[in-house]
Amino acid sequence: MQRLILGSQSPRRVDLMRGAGYDYEVIPADVEEAMDAYLKPPELTCANAALKAKYVARLHPDALVIGADTLVYLDEAPLGKPSDLEEAIRMVTSLAGRTHQVCTGVALISQKSGVDESFHVITNVTFKALTNDEVCAYLSKIDPLDKAGGYAAQEHGNLVLQAVEGSWTNVVGLPMDELGESLVPHGFLPAGAE
Repeated sequence: MQRLILGSQSPRRVDLMRGAGYDYEVIPADVEEAMDAYLKPPELTCANAALKAKYVARLHPDALVIGADTLVYLDEAPLGKPSDLEEAIRMVTSLAGRTHQVCTGVALISQKSGVDESFHVITNVTFKALTNDEVCAYLSKIDPLDKAGGYAAQEHGNLVLQAVEGSWTNVVGLPMDELGESLVPHGFLPAGAE
């Protein structure tokens, strides 16, 4: 039986995998993510996910490696991780009262079995209309600097989120339903599944 490796140190992805009951290891990929303005979010996130998965798969050729990359975008413009609090305030303010998209690309790579697959999931997220004080109050409750778009749906999301259309776990960082379906043909099931 192959080992299953999550090529990410994101605590949110680790929690999602653990919560789903998978038997896996965490080995982060030490790669520089691409930021190509010419690529659409699905292409860019899948390319970055594959970059991460291939890096770890080269080091562990006997394993099936999951790579993932999440991008928040508004009006087709990507919102990465803010560099400071002021940028986080600008990002969250720009999302207030509007619908944006969260796209996660996922890659499954195994050198031993020749697996090289990828998919993406897009979720529409609508923010509440927020005052500047409400934006600042929300940001004071989370660490926005390590989160695309400067927010975390799973951390006090009730303060900013009005609606989520599509995969909730995708917004958190890993679309678990779609990932689960992709893992089944490779023999990986969550604990308790038959």
